[in-house]
Amino acid sequence: MIIKEDFLKKLRNAFDLNIYEGKIWTALLSKGLASAGELSEISNVPRSRSYDVLESLEKKGFIVMKLGKPIKYLAVDPKEVMLRVKKGLKTETDEKIDSLEKVKTGETFKELELLYKHGIEHVDPTSLSGVIKGRRNIYNHLDSILRNAKKSIIISTSNSEFIDKVNHFGDLFKKLNSKNIDIKIVVNVDEDVKKVLKQFNGDLKVRNIPKNLSSRFILVDGKDIVFMISDDKDVHEDYDIAIWASTPFFASAMENLFNSNWEKLSKVN
Repeated sequence: MIIKEDFLKKLRNAFDLNIYEGKIWTALLSKGLASAGELSEISNVPRSRSYDVLESLEKKGFIVMKLGKPIKYLAVDPKEVMLRVKKGLKTETDEKIDSLEKVKTGETFKELELLYKHGIEHVDPTSLSGVIKGRRNIYNHLDSILRNAKKSIIISTSNSEFIDKVNHFGDLFKKLNSKNIDIKIVVNVDEDVKKVLKQFNGDLKVRNIPKNLSSRFILVDGKDIVFMISDDKDVHEDYDIAIWASTPFFASAMENLFNSNWEKLSKVN
């Protein structure tokens, strides 16, 4: 049986399988019922490994071992496998979250915080900066900074990234608004941006800027600044790069400059 490598790769990524598990499982799916020897031959998996692989697939709920001699294996309906995998992932995630919550309230976490506070006291302020690679990592860092905002957030963004940011941080924006955090956003407003803004019922302060003035940066509390070095349309999200710096001197100057021009920008209805 010949299975395309691309198909196997997608299968392995989706169901968290190693290469031998993917080959044995697809072989059994195509056969319906088969022995370890038959599956080894069909899938080109070494017979010495096929028994371990079948045992692993059985534990995961992908196959069922039938009684009798020779021992044969029966494939489980992929729909049922999907449900089992989802249930397993949810259980595993819930267990990890519970474990982390217990750590958070214990002595171990207190020691971690003490180590961090002690270490950060000895860090030169000029060292509080860094390069963040990949949009997922950038957004994770932004999430942390935004959640800790105390008074103000300034965002300059592109049309497409504005929509992306709302998808990621929309609920957080609403939560911060309820805490009276002053959020100001500038973007070149088009019809897509207007559609997204409707979900905020006018609670989000957005001003329109010309397309040629679009930029990508975030200022928080006149202290932290994160700016992206490329247009999001010109770079794949995995290769997006941001510069972060905790610099009250520069960030507060940028904030004052921004606020001095805020009223000159046209409001978005």
